[in-house]
Amino acid sequence: MQDRATPTDEALARAHARLLENGSLQFDRTGFDPPAPPRWLGWIGDLMQAVAPLMKWIFWIGLALLAGLILYAIVREILRLRAPTPKPAKARGSAAAAWRPDPGAARDLLAEADRLAADGRYAEAVHLLLLRSVADIERRQPRALRASLTTREIAALEALPETGRPAFVLIGRVVEASLFGGASVDAGSFADCRRAYEAFALPEAWSA
Repeated sequence: MQDRATPTDEALARAHARLLENGSLQFDRTGFDPPAPPRWLGWIGDLMQAVAPLMKWIFWIGLALLAGLILYAIVREILRLRAPTPKPAKARGSAAAAWRPDPGAARDLLAEADRLAADGRYAEAVHLLLLRSVADIERRQPRALRASLTTREIAALEALPETGRPAFVLIGRVVEASLFGGASVDAGSFADCRRAYEAFALPEAWSA
């Protein structure tokens, strides 16, 4: 394969000279004056130069304020977590009063339980107190109870007022021992359950 001929340095020099002699070609840009910057750029630059020393102080002051706000938020949250939660005593008292059975219904229940106890049917009497107590809970908090809940689980419900919880726990424990443990319920166990229910249902300590 034959190599293509390349121009010599002399031929390149002659071609470059002819190119320069051609007056129709323009190699330099002439007649162009760059526009002057607008005047408002001048006073903006002067303003930036004037406030430049203050920018450092503004930055550090802003950083200090931000750090102070963060520290304040952290301290406030720590104090809120460590502070005891106030308990509205009046609200608890009114809630407990709302849970107390109707005095007439409570007296009728205790009278009915007394009749069973008079016949020596102490287990049935205590069981009656438990069933009526569960019915009271279901009437006031229908969503709190499920059929699968045991007496102990019902006693642990938050919906149950603290003033009525001891009575329900005692009555439930006696009934569970009787129904599932085969333990006998005597007059003393019935009397304890009766007093516990009476103390909650009848705050004036009514006795049959």
